[in-house]
Amino acid sequence: MMISKIVRLRQVVQRWKTRSLTRRDTEDRHRIRSGSMAIYIGPERIRFVIPTRFLNYPVFAGLLEMAEEEYGFSTTGGIALPCEPGFFEGIVKLLEADEEKFCKMELDEFMKMMEDVVRIRQLDYFLCREYSSCGINISVMQKARV
Repeated sequence: MMISKIVRLRQVVQRWKTRSLTRRDTEDRHRIRSGSMAIYIGPERIRFVIPTRFLNYPVFAGLLEMAEEEYGFSTTGGIALPCEPGFFEGIVKLLEADEEKFCKMELDEFMKMMEDVVRIRQLDYFLCREYSSCGINISVMQKARV
């Protein structure tokens, strides 16, 4: 009788330990490191974790003003920004790559820069398609451009 209680207690402890570890793994994935915060982007509310110092930059002040106009001062959930996830990801990548260079840029400057990048990509696609149909090796042209 005593042995069966010990075995049962051991099983309960093992089950509790397994569930506890599983719950901890799930919590770790959603935990944010100190000095960072989660921001939700677009209508899909895609989650990005950014350093809190980014909020001091003019581009984020512009995005927060847009959020205020779009959503008001709703306090439910985290900060949500009304922009495209690709655009936001571009801003974050540029800041991570060269924070000193891009930290002073305003939102409209980022928007202009992103529009220019899209135009260049469209031109590259058009040129690649046009030249490849003519039999010209575009890879040589692309190397010469660099």
